[in-house]
Amino acid sequence: MSTSSASAAPAAAPVNPAINPRAARSVHLGYPAPEGTLFYNEATVEESVRGSYFMACGFARGYFGIQELGDGSKRVLFSVWDPTKGDDPNAVQKTQQVEVLGQGEGVEVKRFGGEGTGGQSFWTYDWKIGHTYKFLVSSKVEGERTTFTGYFFVPEQDRWQKMATFRTQTGGAPLKGLYSFVEDFRRDGQSAEQIRRARFGNGWLKTTNGDWVALRRARFTADGNTQLHINAGPTGNSFYLQNGGATINTTPLGTIMERPVEGLNLPDSLDN
Repeated sequence: MSTSSASAAPAAAPVNPAINPRAARSVHLGYPAPEGTLFYNEATVEESVRGSYFMACGFARGYFGIQELGDGSKRVLFSVWDPTKGDDPNAVQKTQQVEVLGQGEGVEVKRFGGEGTGGQSFWTYDWKIGHTYKFLVSSKVEGERTTFTGYFFVPEQDRWQKMATFRTQTGGAPLKGLYSFVEDFRRDGQSAEQIRRARFGNGWLKTTNGDWVALRRARFTADGNTQLHINAGPTGNSFYLQNGGATINTTPLGTIMERPVEGLNLPDSLDN
């Protein structure tokens, strides 16, 4: 599978079956930023295969993005973690579970487990390759808990779709620990030989002081998988992440990348 942007993408190389695991390695962008109340980001998927997650707005207590499922259907996903450790959602005491305070029309909400536990919300939406999508997470500290709400902009209807409002124990912490990632959750061996690629750009954070700051820098990281077919870099006013297939790594892990300020535009409607 070829990359969709030859000018920004690395050249192809043969996949070495000796180091090819069952899953493509998950890759991340970590955005240095102060604590905040609103986190806005945009994502453009350039290549996808079944079992892929393109996560635009990650934070210390949750994550928000778009998925292509194993059957080829697509959806928006917004999740918030319980404050506890463990993977069994039924083992978490009621007082420690994420509270569901509300959800948008047509959104399904349930508890999850397996990779931590918490509350998650799904909205079926047939997102398109090459289209740019907007994501917004708001937060409000309420004593020892924080309320998080996810909003997804539906371009065909020129409106924000509310996903859900979750409240979880945070010790009174606001939005922090911002990141994006690309993940292969099919993990069947063949999926490691297929490329996923997305651009993340025009990211902004509203600080706890009320100032908007652009997210111009990102640190490239990956999970503990030893697979080498991963890459990242600045492209235009965005950062790209790519994994799987014949991807060649040209950006060392741990690299802090920077994008130009030109082309960063804060949407007018975010405070409304």
